Amino acid sequence: MFRCLRYSRPVGISGAFRGVNGIQGKNSVHPTRWRIAPFRSIHSQTPPTPTHTPKPTLTHPSASKWLYSLSALIAGIVVVGGVTRLTESGLSITEWKPITGVTLPRGEDWQAEFDKYKQTPEYRMLNSRISLEDFKRIYVMEWAHRVFGRAIGVAFILPAGYLVARRQLSRGMRWAVGGLGLGIAFQGFLGWYMVESGLKEENFAHAGATPRVSQHRLAAHLGAALALYVATLYAGLASARDWAVGGGGSVSGVHQPEKVLGKSATRPLRQFRVLARTGLGVVFLTALSGAFVAGLDAGLIYNEFPWMGEGVSPPWNEVWDKRYSRRADGADLWWRNMTENPSTAQMDHRILATTTLIGTLAMHALALRSPGVKKSLPPLTKTLLNVTSGTVVLQASLGISTLLYLVPIPLAAAHQAGSVALLSAYVALVASLRRPGMAARVRAQWEKGLLQAQSQRKINTTVQ
Repeated sequence: MFRCLRYSRPVGISGAFRGVNGIQGKNSVHPTRWRIAPFRSIHSQTPPTPTHTPKPTLTHPSASKWLYSLSALIAGIVVVGGVTRLTESGLSITEWKPITGVTLPRGEDWQAEFDKYKQTPEYRMLNSRISLEDFKRIYVMEWAHRVFGRAIGVAFILPAGYLVARRQLSRGMRWAVGGLGLGIAFQGFLGWYMVESGLKEENFAHAGATPRVSQHRLAAHLGAALALYVATLYAGLASARDWAVGGGGSVSGVHQPEKVLGKSATRPLRQFRVLARTGLGVVFLTALSGAFVAGLDAGLIYNEFPWMGEGVSPPWNEVWDKRYSRRADGADLWWRNMTENPSTAQMDHRILATTTLIGTLAMHALALRSPGVKKSLPPLTKTLLNVTSGTVVLQASLGISTLLYLVPIPLAAAHQAGSVALLSAYVALVASLRRPGMAARVRAQWEKGLLQAQSQRKINTTVQ
């Protein structure tokens, strides 16, 4: 092999003044030294491999599939909970037994449970004529709802423990999964806290009271369930997206990670992402307002659309009823009317639902009409926009039909399921616009550098 002489400059004072025998000294100067260095061609100068850099840890795809399954279970229990409320079964079980309550009563145990139910305000004021067989039907509905919740707990604990033990979760995902676990546990407590409000005698001591759970606690229970669903589904979609980016695969219909990272930084796409997130928030608030409509039986008044009596809204003194205030200064008047006045609750739900419908369709029109937005959106996002627009129209139709037909159980249950479907479409839409996480971007560069190094080594081998 050819060799050449390469000049080596001394560094610092100690390198310039050295004795002949290696003894440093102020008055001894070593002549300039030359050393032999191997000749390197252009092809032999391979780029450094990324093996010295730790490979970023991403959440394994199996965790994404588990999160999808868990979110489907949460969506299912939301629908089952809606049917439980519509069939007025929620107060049939008067005790909370997380362990022993898994099995149904047998034989004489049925009569014992019925006797406990007879002590409740709901039985004495509404259901004093039901038979034991009628009681069994509503009991089984509430029992199924509670067992479903326990099944979700098991479906969370076992896979989560396995994934953590096998180190298949990224650091951020471990924190997220821990938060989901706390949310599931809190949701179980919140469910019993809601039921308890319908069993207390003092809550129905005033004239005209109807035995039912507190609409405030019902809204909290539903809101927590929907928040848990959104978080679980989004975590699954985000982790799958990061894995695809880190491996150089297709993301939102775009095949090169560089294009995904480039598009996610464009101004039109950032603005559209804000619109999508705002739409998701409005959908969530609309579903939450529906809990107050359900808890107050507000769907049984003003069964017409778009009118509410003689106008698009009830009279002002009915919407802003001062009798709902419990403070002398009336400071609580606005929120008590919103959460305790059936007329105001229905009007609020109509306003939010109409805003959701118009806003979603306007966002879709913007994506079709604006050249900058249309060019920036990934293919998957455009498809999800079509799905979201179709779902919001279907959900609005179900809501109007439920109102016009005086809240029949099948239509009302479909309407609640439609709210979950619309939330799902919006979560998927927002996730498709999400910028990949830092670990995914580093992983993509890591994989790219590794491939370049491997390719360069093959070239060197061929040249030699």
